[in-house]
Amino acid sequence: MKLKFSPLYLLSVFIFIGCQEKKTPMETFDLFVGTYTDGDSRGIYKLQFNPSNGTLDSMKLMAELANPSFLAITKDKKNLYAVQETADFDSLGGGVYAYAFENNMLKLINSKGTAGAHPCHVALSENGQLATSNYTGGNLAVFDLATDGSLADRQVLDHHTSDTLEIPHVHKAHFNEDGLFVADLGLDAIKRYDKQPYGWVAAHQSSINMDQGAGPRHFTFSQNRTFLYVINELNSSITVLKRDDEGSYNEIETRNTLATDFEGESFCADIHLSADGKFLYGSNRGENTIVVFSVNQENGKLTTIGRTSVNGDWPRNFTMDPSGNYLLVANQRSNNITVYKREGDMGTLTFLNEMKMGSPVCLVFK
Repeated sequence: MKLKFSPLYLLSVFIFIGCQEKKTPMETFDLFVGTYTDGDSRGIYKLQFNPSNGTLDSMKLMAELANPSFLAITKDKKNLYAVQETADFDSLGGGVYAYAFENNMLKLINSKGTAGAHPCHVALSENGQLATSNYTGGNLAVFDLATDGSLADRQVLDHHTSDTLEIPHVHKAHFNEDGLFVADLGLDAIKRYDKQPYGWVAAHQSSINMDQGAGPRHFTFSQNRTFLYVINELNSSITVLKRDDEGSYNEIETRNTLATDFEGESFCADIHLSADGKFLYGSNRGENTIVVFSVNQENGKLTTIGRTSVNGDWPRNFTMDPSGNYLLVANQRSNNITVYKREGDMGTLTFLNEMKMGSPVCLVFK
């Protein structure tokens, strides 16, 4: 017997099915958090981030480690690396740890000394190397990585020289197609290195100099590497540089990150471009804001959009979620991570919520 259904009945069925499909939960993202462990935190934590509503939950301690203040995850999602920002890993200073993701846990592979005190940043290359920036040590350690992700041979690039009274403080390294770039806050410069068969050596533009007392801390490149954006910790500014035909970077402008009526001390920390390259964000510790700039796609210059309170104290690292719809801030002194909705067309930020945790300083999505 052939069944017949009225058009009204069929419409109601389709609406019901559509509603059921809309209720399918969106995939959550794993967020790994590096912390300072001089308070309540004990090491590296994992949180679940829900991109449908911008909430964090399910906090879990993944590895006990002293001051894992910066983390990096490989592109294949197989390994995580963390610095131990101390001066007592061994007789030379701090350490770096290699972990493997195994059954939703972190399995320690090995660890090694970084040949300098207080490593504060770790960076990965595309071809099996890792760099740790030793802040107090004033040098950079570059490790080869074995096929299992373990730390192997080490080269040390020392920024101490006899021709200056300035004390080097290496703060960030970055590998790209143009070589290895290293921010040295103490020398007011971005140092550059080229890869040779026997190791890393000074590049043709060995030093990109900032203003004296600027204190370059972190930096980021435009997608095609035409423009370089450097955030300066000590004078609260962002310097924009452009690459010339010979591959050298030259300053085209410097912008203040603070409001004109702000009074008091403030120190910049982190900097990130949106995935489309249209907006640039920087964190101010003291003013306790995220400053937002629009980026001119032709000449790389910046226009200030505004500043958003971090709803906390001492914002360190911040990040955008994989969808690009949210920005999350690690507030070290107020012991919280704050979440903002990001307006993609305008670049502006709207505060949504926060999650309490001890001394968060680094946020990395897996």
